[in-house]
Amino acid sequence: MAVYAIGDVQGCYPELQRLLDKLAFDPAADRLWFCGDLVNRGGQSLEVLRLLHELREHVVITLGNHDLSLLAIAQRKRDAQRRVNPELREVLFADDAPVLLDWLRKQPLLHCDKELGWTMVHAGLAPRWSLRQAKRAAHEVERELSGDRHARLLSKMFGNTPASWSPKLPLEERLRAAINVFTRMRYCDVRGRIDFNAKDIPGTQKAGLYPWFEVPGMRRRETRIVCGHWSALGLFAGLGVHAIDTGCVWGGKLTALRLDREEPQVISVDAEPERVRPAPPRVEKNGKSKNRKRGKKSEDASEDDES
Repeated sequence: MAVYAIGDVQGCYPELQRLLDKLAFDPAADRLWFCGDLVNRGGQSLEVLRLLHELREHVVITLGNHDLSLLAIAQRKRDAQRRVNPELREVLFADDAPVLLDWLRKQPLLHCDKELGWTMVHAGLAPRWSLRQAKRAAHEVERELSGDRHARLLSKMFGNTPASWSPKLPLEERLRAAINVFTRMRYCDVRGRIDFNAKDIPGTQKAGLYPWFEVPGMRRRETRIVCGHWSALGLFAGLGVHAIDTGCVWGGKLTALRLDREEPQVISVDAEPERVRPAPPRVEKNGKSKNRKRGKKSEDASEDDES
């Protein structure tokens, strides 16, 4: 049996089909892990969701910020839903939307297979978390998200505060902080406080910030970690972390990582020609990115995040 982790799809359905063909994926024998951000920006989010729902017995998914944003939008009134981008609107108004969204809402934030030796999340883990603590934080969110109180959580989960997770936080803040760690984190300081504005390649961040997997004193974990979310970082392997968001929606690649081998194998397909890759950031002497895009802050975390 082959086990493949796949990076951020973001509605890039043609590339996903080509990647599965390249893997010679056999649902009867193989398993697919998806690092989250299944939807938004690629043009065919509905087709992606339908395919993965059809393959649900053979697929593991961890939710990303774009997936959670879709679920939050689905809680709004229909008039408000009509104002979102056409790709998400197609999902929200599809005949099978209730089935697809109910299934998506019940997916985890963290998946761990100790026998295989891998843990999957969308963005990252808090530097001081043990794997056991990470599982506990994820399960607390998952219980709320899959239960009767999911609408309240989805309406309250977006926001940049608190900047770090603590077991002493009130429940609502603790859930929001955990969601931010699992689905939005890139850089943080030595205390685990996330900087949500730092999104570019390592070397562009201000002093005192570290990629979440390079924070001094970070806890060692019992498994390797596979994640997505950070398209500017691209393909990365080091410190027990494998990042596989290679920016398909931005004109890069859609990447799979074979997990059931001692040395993980990378398999990729190129993005469709019409997808345009943005220029890489140019780093000034002060460590700032010169061609950083600025935009109006959105109420939805995924709309404020570039990947």
